[in-house]
Amino acid sequence: MFITLAKNLKSAPLPVADDPRWARIVARDKSADGEFWYSVATTGVYCRPSCPSRRANPRNVQLHGTLEQARATGFRPCRRCNPDGPSLEAGNAAMVAVACRRIEQSEEEPSLAELADAAGRSAGYFHRIFKAVTGLTPKDYAAAHRAARVRRGLEDGASVTTAIYDAGFNSSGRFYEKSTGMLGMTPTRYRAGGAHEKIRFAVGESSLGTILVASSQKGVASILLGDDPDALVRDLQDRFPRARLIGGDRDYEALVARVVGFVEAPSLGLDLPLDVRGTAFQQRVWQALQDIPVGQTVSYAEIAERIGTPKATRAIAVACAANNLAIAIPCHRVIRKDGALSGYAWGAERKRALLDREAAVGSSVVKTPTYRSSRA
Repeated sequence: MFITLAKNLKSAPLPVADDPRWARIVARDKSADGEFWYSVATTGVYCRPSCPSRRANPRNVQLHGTLEQARATGFRPCRRCNPDGPSLEAGNAAMVAVACRRIEQSEEEPSLAELADAAGRSAGYFHRIFKAVTGLTPKDYAAAHRAARVRRGLEDGASVTTAIYDAGFNSSGRFYEKSTGMLGMTPTRYRAGGAHEKIRFAVGESSLGTILVASSQKGVASILLGDDPDALVRDLQDRFPRARLIGGDRDYEALVARVVGFVEAPSLGLDLPLDVRGTAFQQRVWQALQDIPVGQTVSYAEIAERIGTPKATRAIAVACAANNLAIAIPCHRVIRKDGALSGYAWGAERKRALLDREAAVGSSVVKTPTYRSSRA
């Protein structure tokens, strides 16, 4: 009899408030969509876990492992989260995808009003959703697409003029105003694959390993961290395959000394002219990273909020991973929402060491850096 009672107790369902699935409903966890559903007796509806509606009292909630079980309650599907079909987020993503194809296939940039009308939404709503999904405004997306078309045209051997007009620019003047920022160099030089672009570099050693600093005429284009100096030089060659790499002289090695000095003592600060090469979205992310003060950290979600794309946390992480300017663009100051370090292109141990040193700004002891000359 005791055994039978124990078995019955074990099979009794948990109160909804104590069920782990309830916490996912409270968090509006999108990853839980499709795993289970819930119904609310007081409203007579059933929902997906990420439903944005006002939180129900758990005493009025039933949890369902399948959609069929939720439907069997006799309740109607929630109009806000559409549990029977694609989520609102999926619907918005599909709408934006259609708009992106329209932008890409148009000879001239469609206006915001035209895009919104085609999507059946107001201009303001469409603009917000487009930016939330892509990380860019429709105008910025169109500009980035035109820039990509110019790059493809130049890489395929088209003349500069042909590439400009094929990409949808109405005049060469408008293109040349933005060409250097768009391509990182003049269109003619880009067409040659960056051939003969001079990249100076030098390698230094720090307590965190080897540091390679490389610069174009515009500014510092790469700061790479690692353990093997030769591997870093090969990495630099891969990043600038047609450029002419030139070992830095003593004056240039002084620039490396500043970078190493900042690594050892963050209180010294680091103010360098930078040659930042990336997409419009990446550059927005990287600028937000540069605004994080020494000794502070933020989450990927916070960066997404700061640049006006609260749902683009995954894209923020990808942009951080694409950063070529270690330390100067401090992607090491971005951590996960739960406080975990997450990934770092140059190793989690280096990330932890950098954060620990920056947290102790004011008490750091400046070490004398040593350098390895890379002059040819």
